Amino acid sequence: MREYIVLALVLLSRLPAQAQAVPAGWKVIQDAKAACQIAVPGEWVTLGDNNGAAVLHDATNAIAVVTSQPGQEFKPLTPAQLKTFGIPKDKMFENSARRIFYQDKSSANSDDPNAFSMSVPAKNGMCSCHVVVLPSVPEDVAKQITQTLSPVAEKAARSGT
Repeated sequence: MREYIVLALVLLSRLPAQAQAVPAGWKVIQDAKAACQIAVPGEWVTLGDNNGAAVLHDATNAIAVVTSQPGQEFKPLTPAQLKTFGIPKDKMFENSARRIFYQDKSSANSDDPNAFSMSVPAKNGMCSCHVVVLPSVPEDVAKQITQTLSPVAEKAARSGT
């Protein structure tokens, strides 16, 4: 029996990871092409219709943006790219064939924002998001928003939901 449990755990660990589930009370926003999406807390408001952005109170407090890049090949960043972008090792959370996730700006004071970026592969390209928040917004919330990034399911994209 133990062998079956171990085998099941090994097989499950090889399944492609999905974006985190949308927390209760959060809302999903999609990019303008309805190809990619992220989720934001309920108190955030979208900027216009179908433009892929949401803010907390206003864009100077916090903003989250989701975009799609059709036709762009997704691949991990090379060491040369990491150096060019100036991403410190401790701010690179994941750089794999599954996703790229890093903090590209760290706050130096209360008026200076933190920023997080993520990219994931999509059917015909890739999805990306960028979340910028003032220190008054917990980093965990910004990271959680970023980690909801995913391609829109094909069925949902076709039906316009």
